[in-house]
Amino acid sequence: MEKAQRVHGKGKAVLRAYGTEVAFEEMSYTYPLKLLSPKTSASKPIAIVYAMSYGGGLVGGDHIDLEIDVGAAAGLVVLTQGSTKVFKTRPHSYRPSSLSASDLTTQALHVNVASRGSFFLLPEFVTCFKDAQYNQSQKFQFHEDSTVVVLDWITSGRLSLGEQWSFTRYRSTNEFWMSGKRVAKDVLLLDDSQSNLPPLGPRPLESRLYPYSCFATLFLFGSDVQNIVNSLNNDLANVSQFQSPSPMDLIWSLSSCGGHGTVVRLAATEAQMIRLWLRTALGPLKDVIGIDIFEKAFI
Repeated sequence: MEKAQRVHGKGKAVLRAYGTEVAFEEMSYTYPLKLLSPKTSASKPIAIVYAMSYGGGLVGGDHIDLEIDVGAAAGLVVLTQGSTKVFKTRPHSYRPSSLSASDLTTQALHVNVASRGSFFLLPEFVTCFKDAQYNQSQKFQFHEDSTVVVLDWITSGRLSLGEQWSFTRYRSTNEFWMSGKRVAKDVLLLDDSQSNLPPLGPRPLESRLYPYSCFATLFLFGSDVQNIVNSLNNDLANVSQFQSPSPMDLIWSLSSCGGHGTVVRLAATEAQMIRLWLRTALGPLKDVIGIDIFEKAFI
């Protein structure tokens, strides 16, 4: 069987506001990346972009670079059509020690948001299939009066096929720069090669992450989402602290990014639990991006 060729997809979207309307000055993409922007009924200067891949997923060696520029007073919501599926690595790359640039599936996103602009990254989760190796790097540059909301989440794999954290390696990096200063950097690394951790001995990812099958990180910056942050702080303050005989189905925490923003971390036994939590917690976004767009993000 012939091996699939490595592909490097590139994309760029430049959005500008003109009164209560927005228009893309540029939108381009190359295989396997595809960008679509359907019309919206929003009365505000806000647009939607769906970032997708041909064939419904990415394979080992594929590389995606996407650059987004949001102008002053413009708003952009980036969604995906279904989960981001990462297929297994190419043959003969079984161990992380043998990794090369050609074995990894990588995605890089660079977003610039101008003063008074807003950006919302609300994709479906990433699902890495058995033996997949995935590296995601996302950088967001914005101003103190910008609004930025970023959701980053991953599931354990194809549970219907018995895959539970069966991929080889997953790494996701998110960097946030406000007015030229880095205010947050978050890295999530799930590597099955790190299973032999003394004094516990060899432990696969499935054992270490049990009983959870979905993890999510939510980043919130800007005055437009301060009411969401206040509500979450109140909810957390009212949570009763007690020792449970067994792990809870959903857990979450909240922390500040040095006073510049807020990070929420979640883990759940099912992805749908996190989806419902997000839909409730982010409900006030309906007033920011519009009900129709919100419903598209949290179907």
